Amino acid sequence: MRSLFSDNRLANMLHLFHNTQTMSVNTMAAKLNVSDRTIRNDIKQLNQMLSGCALIEGYHGRYSLRVFDAERFGRILAEISEADDFLNSSRNRMDYLFGRLMRAEYPLLTDDLAYEMSIGRTTLMGDLKKLRTEIEPYHLTIVGKTSKGLTLYGNETEIRRYVLDTNFDSIYRTYPLDREVEGIIETFFTEKRLERRAQENFRRFAILMLDRFLTGHYIGQMSSQVYDLTARPEFAMVNDVVDQIGESLQVMLPAEEKLFVLMPIIGMRTPADIQGMRSIELDEAVRPLLPKIVEQIRLEMNLSVELGDFTEEFLYHLMFMINRMRFGIRLPNPMTEDIMEKYPLAYQVAGIASRVISRECDLDVTTDEQAYLATYFGVLLTESQLRLEKRFRIVAIYTTGRVTARLVEMQLRRIVDSSSELTMLPVEEATPEVLDEFDLVLTTVKLKQECSRPVIAINEIFNEQELRRKIEKARYLDQVDAPVLDSNWFVMSGILDKKQFFVLDNTLSYQDNLAYMVDHLVDNGLADEGFLERLVKREAEGTMIFDNGVALPHTVQYATDKLTLAIGVFNPPLKRGDRNIRIIFILGLPERVDEEDNLLIRIYDEIITIGQDSALRDKIAAASSYQELQQALYRQAE
Repeated sequence: MRSLFSDNRLANMLHLFHNTQTMSVNTMAAKLNVSDRTIRNDIKQLNQMLSGCALIEGYHGRYSLRVFDAERFGRILAEISEADDFLNSSRNRMDYLFGRLMRAEYPLLTDDLAYEMSIGRTTLMGDLKKLRTEIEPYHLTIVGKTSKGLTLYGNETEIRRYVLDTNFDSIYRTYPLDREVEGIIETFFTEKRLERRAQENFRRFAILMLDRFLTGHYIGQMSSQVYDLTARPEFAMVNDVVDQIGESLQVMLPAEEKLFVLMPIIGMRTPADIQGMRSIELDEAVRPLLPKIVEQIRLEMNLSVELGDFTEEFLYHLMFMINRMRFGIRLPNPMTEDIMEKYPLAYQVAGIASRVISRECDLDVTTDEQAYLATYFGVLLTESQLRLEKRFRIVAIYTTGRVTARLVEMQLRRIVDSSSELTMLPVEEATPEVLDEFDLVLTTVKLKQECSRPVIAINEIFNEQELRRKIEKARYLDQVDAPVLDSNWFVMSGILDKKQFFVLDNTLSYQDNLAYMVDHLVDNGLADEGFLERLVKREAEGTMIFDNGVALPHTVQYATDKLTLAIGVFNPPLKRGDRNIRIIFILGLPERVDEEDNLLIRIYDEIITIGQDSALRDKIAAASSYQELQQALYRQAE
């Protein structure tokens, strides 16, 4: 419940009169923690606001509230209380201050601002200090002294950018946009089949532009890069709709204001409607970026990214994204943290794409924009897995009666996904030749003959979640030499053995420790003689050491057709430049990597997951034996 004695004294005073018929100025000043003079000024202001419906009158130093029009008084009290809610937080007060300063035609005195906001001068100065810090990156300043007043200085484009990024809803939440203007905007977006979110963003830009222009705050000269946009066909569309708005309001809007409201069109989210997307012409300058991104992903992670039907949509996304970054259009991504946590590999791949874009376009890619990219790579990696994934054939062997067999089948159908094929087989027909046709064997009885396929023993009534985890791991068994069908989420635990774990020496260099690990892999037939040389060459093209203390050197190895994984740990960490290396994951990729993509994607996911979990990193880095490593690498699958 809101405290009665919040910052809004006007609302508080009216509530006090509601509870007490008469009060002295001293009593009110003590209750509201202000001076007598402030209370007398507040009474004058309230009598002006309540004129015709109520009156606060004094007699012998005591004041009382008389209400003549209860309905109107109630409305005014509600309005004052709403102001209380709005100005009861520092964030809202900062927004209010900026709104007043950006509209002011002369310097504003701090005492006047504090009075109209019903806050103390100390509170106001604290909010001003925070506001000055917040607007600094936009090259905006608030200049002035207590006696002479405050003035906002800065470029008009930056003022508008700050408003759009920070406080548009606070400042313009009740801005009255003309109905005819609303209709013009609605018709334009309907005809162009552009989505509602693009329309709403355009509306925000239009409201801000009209308010600033109509109050004499012109955007003025813009950069040559912005003026170049007049050659784009989208400018002709916006030029027409803005001219219609100008005619409706009987004003002539200049090209600069039209270019300003063009921004949400050229920097919008990629429309889901393909026709709406094609109403905007693709800038062919983005097309050469695509092969560079795909090649860099292949180079750094040995993953094949095929866009297929997504190619055109991805190119549009790149175009809109680059426009947003180039022209300072911020598009917050509410799912950034979720994407980073739930799709770590896609986010990592998006990071590679972001570096290519940054290098080629000389632009800084924000975390939010990287997360938007990650949504595309998440879809592409999943589709790549599905394309490469053969139909997973499962056979369930039963020996009991028909009803029990149906019970087992019913449970299995609930946990087997659409990419799997389930066959029920009586034990009498379960010959080795028949079972060899399947990828996984589930059985309620002990098999009498040897079976070359992985076997999971189950009861007639089983733990569905636990079995689902084992089936998920079984998909990788053809690529893992030492399969373990348990409920551990980490598939990599089935790839490793003692020969692939190393306790490293932090008194030696990173290269020496890498050579030590590779020498042992070569001796054990898990890597070829040229593997180390290729790792060093790959490192020269771009570091494989990450900020979280994890190093991931990887390249092709020709010694085996399986994926090779080795783990080395430093305890304490190895200092290399400004990074402390805790764990080295060496990945030796088979020459025909396409056939290993599913396992490789899964191992990347697991390594990135370890990199994000500091507690798990500490446990792995502290392992002094292979057994301790395996204990650290146990996580119950969800």
